[in-house]
Amino acid sequence: MGQVNVKVNGRSVSRPVEDRTLLVEFLRDTLGLTGTHVGCDTGQCGACVIHLDGRAVKSCTMLAAQATGCEITTIEGLAKGDNLHPVQAAFRENHALQCGFCTPGMIMMAVDLLNRIPQPDDATIRANLDGNMCRCTGYHNIVKAIAAAAAKSTMAHAAE
Repeated sequence: MGQVNVKVNGRSVSRPVEDRTLLVEFLRDTLGLTGTHVGCDTGQCGACVIHLDGRAVKSCTMLAAQATGCEITTIEGLAKGDNLHPVQAAFRENHALQCGFCTPGMIMMAVDLLNRIPQPDDATIRANLDGNMCRCTGYHNIVKAIAAAAAKSTMAHAAE
């Protein structure tokens, strides 16, 4: 049994954890952050994407103990109170979800993409979503939502 010391959604957390506990299990079962979904348990679907030290990571592919000393953001940590993150708002406004199971992982991947490439074209958006699976939407509205969030971000920066 080890100890995990992390910052999750801006809050310091220290908990004992079994050595074999996956980060996704730690977030969901230990911390109750169930927005991070368990889909395939093999790193194929992307439902478990979180941000680890500012970069998108599939939390089913690493042990909780490996995150010690890191800063984690989950889907629950994106919004500021009642104000949705711009990508969350764009997903809602562009009907980029159906059942919603893949949505948290898609949003977390999209935020990472826009942090790295603020104005991606559709091909770049699709390439960056390659590790995230959605069985419902066919990706058209997801790509549209990410492009809309990028456009709003550009307009916000231009207004400053």
